[in-house]
Amino acid sequence: MLEIQTIEQIKKEIDSKEPILIYFSGENCSVCKVLKPKIENEVINNFSRFKLYEVKTDIYKEITSEFTVFSIPTIIVYFDSKEFKRYGRNMSIPLFIDEIKRPYKLMCE
Repeated sequence: MLEIQTIEQIKKEIDSKEPILIYFSGENCSVCKVLKPKIENEVINNFSRFKLYEVKTDIYKEITSEFTVFSIPTIIVYFDSKEFKRYGRNMSIPLFIDEIKRPYKLMCE
């Protein structure tokens, strides 16, 4: 995952109309550290066109507030420059993969 450091940087990526996943995490968040490699691995293996980005909420508070993220980890998925789904804290990885499978196939294959 590439680390996002500015709002302009992430908005430019969202405007590209490519499938985007933004992972909001925190330095002292144990759930974030455990979930991140699992999500990254599943997305890379199942959805090759996704661009993966990470925002460290404790460092980039302005970006965090811009996207109205109130808990971590939070995952926001974009298709065609539009927010498709937002996932928070406790999530099922198989359900996550199932939910983005259909829109991914429609938009990218």
